[in-house]
Amino acid sequence: MGNVFKVKEFRYIPRWLVFFIDISIISFSILISYLFLKSLEVKINFVEYRDEEIFAIIAVNILFMFLFKTYAGIIRYSTFFDFFKIVWSSGGTFIVLLVLNFILELILGKTVYLYPILFLYFFISIFLMFFFRMMTKQLFSLLMDPKDVLSKVRIAVVGIEEESVSLANAIIHNPRHPYQLAGFLSARSDSKKAMLLGHKIYNKREFLNSNNWASQFDAVLIKGMMGKSEMEEWTTLALDKGLQVLKAPAINELKEGIIENIRPLQIEDLLDRVPIKIENEEIRSRHFNKSILVTGGAGSIGSEIVRQVAQLDSSLIVVVDQAESPLHELKLELLERFPNQNFKFVLADISNHYRLERLFEDYRFSIVYHAAAYKHVPLIEDNPHEAIFVNIGGTKNLALLSKQYNVNRFVMVSTDKAVNPTNVMGASKRAAELFVQSLQNSPGNTTKFITTRFGNVLGSNGSVIPHFRKQIEKGGPVTITHPDIIRYFMTIPEACELVLQAGTMGNGGEIYVFDMGKPVKILDLAKRMIKLSGYIPDVDIKIDFIGLRPGEKLYEELLTDNSTTIPTHHEKIMISKDPLMEFEDIEVLCKQIMRAAIKKDSLQVVKILKIIVPEFISNNSEFEILDKTPKHEVYQ
Repeated sequence: MGNVFKVKEFRYIPRWLVFFIDISIISFSILISYLFLKSLEVKINFVEYRDEEIFAIIAVNILFMFLFKTYAGIIRYSTFFDFFKIVWSSGGTFIVLLVLNFILELILGKTVYLYPILFLYFFISIFLMFFFRMMTKQLFSLLMDPKDVLSKVRIAVVGIEEESVSLANAIIHNPRHPYQLAGFLSARSDSKKAMLLGHKIYNKREFLNSNNWASQFDAVLIKGMMGKSEMEEWTTLALDKGLQVLKAPAINELKEGIIENIRPLQIEDLLDRVPIKIENEEIRSRHFNKSILVTGGAGSIGSEIVRQVAQLDSSLIVVVDQAESPLHELKLELLERFPNQNFKFVLADISNHYRLERLFEDYRFSIVYHAAAYKHVPLIEDNPHEAIFVNIGGTKNLALLSKQYNVNRFVMVSTDKAVNPTNVMGASKRAAELFVQSLQNSPGNTTKFITTRFGNVLGSNGSVIPHFRKQIEKGGPVTITHPDIIRYFMTIPEACELVLQAGTMGNGGEIYVFDMGKPVKILDLAKRMIKLSGYIPDVDIKIDFIGLRPGEKLYEELLTDNSTTIPTHHEKIMISKDPLMEFEDIEVLCKQIMRAAIKKDSLQVVKILKIIVPEFISNNSEFEILDKTPKHEVYQ
């Protein structure tokens, strides 16, 4: 029979046929109403005009059917929205007939329609039209190709609250999607024998104590607005039972009961933090009608800073980056998203002082967000002179030009790797911090120099999570440098909100650090990502330990050993009081290190870097030998 008639090929019942069936239903409803009263031997008024009366009812109902388009929906995808259209159509007919009946009663002295007939017609017609739609929908479901049903993902929806029920309804009423509802999971124990939408509710204890769930469910569906701790708990339970974990969109993303964007739960969903509360009015007033410069604007942090600033009605945003393709892609995105914002996209290297000076002359910036930097630890360890040109020299160029052109605020993006650095990259960022801070109290300065310091950013270019994801997609192995390595994480929007917030809070010379919560063990992160992808760690996807990379350490810090913190009015943001250097001292050292970098004398570069940053102790690097060399030998 499946070869003779496939319902899938019959896409939908034609509208004219639905319209004809509805007319037949309302005609039948009128007939039933009259027959019911006749069986009770109720006398009907104006019996000789009964055909005309029936025709009038049908005509009025057809008018409202056209008005509310009750025939326009695809029957096999009917929802309660279609039911309400039927109610409005029949309700409008009922009200019009009541009014007409009342007017004719005043004129003729008695009603044309008996009121019981109108009431019976109203309820019977609604019931039969909705019943027709539900039966048609069920018929399509029953006659669907069994292979389609078997291939659907059997979902257990977490929760029995309104949002969970709405998601379950959306799954039931949308057979196009590759999911079918198989039950509900709840932390409540009072619903053990209850049924919801025809499906059983399983409580958490029952779920925990049984290992049979793979025969009943394929996946667990987490609702969009679930809290992080609850999401973590259900995810752990599901993965332990060998089930896939899916995440639903937020309830406000449902359109007329149609569910979209169900996707596998990502590790970012579990690591995501509560966003910091931003004082938008203060930030807006700082940027309103101002000229803004963002360096490294095509990078992960820089591009998000640009997106957030673009919402603040600045007069001009100048985006600088040396990466041509990413800058071009960002340009296309921003011009489409923010057509009313004035942008200038500049392909330039921040180590080129003359190129930067022309920008400062032309645009007279009010705020500079400095996010340009080389950041990959192993590459910089192999090419230390490049870190000097960009991370130190580029920062020096921008900071001095900001002072020269009286920029109101200079906000530098730094990293937790600048704290007690064990690699050239971290040390170069610490040297840049010291140079920026030294300018705050230099003669003639009016610029507020501010530094923000935070840890790893989720999803940034080259970060560990996209790297692990690619390795898992290729079938492994997932490579980790050390089983005990830990890192702090935050989201890209959160990091950029911190940068903008610090720009409004700073009085100049501060280093702002962020309360980043608890660090994450990278091994646990990798195992969780493998499980979320539907694999078993060290069985389906192998985990290899490859040893610490040059300059890498097991854990990062946000504060130096000699620093103390000062709270701010924002509970998540603190000021780190790190040791300072006088401008004259660091200026001399920066000139010396730039000369060594030009000569590509890596050893001399790192020697001078260790003078600027005394706490810089190399780790797992060729430069460890310098930590054993007396510092007075640097210039010999």
